[in-house]
Amino acid sequence: MNVTIKTPADQDKMRVASRLAADVLDMIGSHVAPGVTTDELNQICHRYIVEEQSAIPAPLNYRGFPKSICTSVNHVVCHGIPSDRVLKNGDAINIDITVIKDGFHGDTSRMFFVGKPSVLAERLAKICFEGMWLGIEQVRAGARLGDVGHAVQTHVEKSRFSIVREYCGHGIGREFHEDPQVLHYGKPGTGFELQAGMTITVEPMVNAGKRHVKLLNDGWTVVTKDHSLSAQWEHTVLVTGTGYEVLTLGAADRGATP
Repeated sequence: MNVTIKTPADQDKMRVASRLAADVLDMIGSHVAPGVTTDELNQICHRYIVEEQSAIPAPLNYRGFPKSICTSVNHVVCHGIPSDRVLKNGDAINIDITVIKDGFHGDTSRMFFVGKPSVLAERLAKICFEGMWLGIEQVRAGARLGDVGHAVQTHVEKSRFSIVREYCGHGIGREFHEDPQVLHYGKPGTGFELQAGMTITVEPMVNAGKRHVKLLNDGWTVVTKDHSLSAQWEHTVLVTGTGYEVLTLGAADRGATP
């Protein structure tokens, strides 16, 4: 396993890239509305990353991915490709942003609602968000990845939702996806031992129905097999000697002015 430990200088660059990714999500929220297409959201984000941030949208041409962001609507679990799909009132959409700045990646995603969401969509997103944070709160040097996964899984399953197992979080840094894999289920005290200086993503995918998923013919889009709603949130997290630092907080959570 090739796990990279970031130097203090690397960590500073990770903070910058991660903050930029969060800024994109802060910016795009006001554009998520009935009548907009997911490709229009992609174009807005692309221009902002390239022109305003002088950065690189990591997904574009990554292993052949054709767009600059991922837009996963309703029963799409992850890796949704922006298209001419028009958003309508009640849709739930995950927007996943990864920015490269000075050779380092920042990766984060959020759930947005188009107009008024259903009670189920709102609850699913809430439970997923809480599960992500419960996982993040387990992060510290000496903790095991099984501790992180168990915290997420326990919260999600007691709420009668299910955790997607085929896709997971990951190490991140100079590479988009590095070791280790960060599963969102597991047993306490098992798995890879976290070390100070590691940077990982915690990004649970939670389904309202069963956990099973399928990959569509485009080779990217992952959907729930039973067409149930899915939700995801994601942060990039630095492991510290005493705990964790979330690098992708939005301006509101940083206490900053957007």
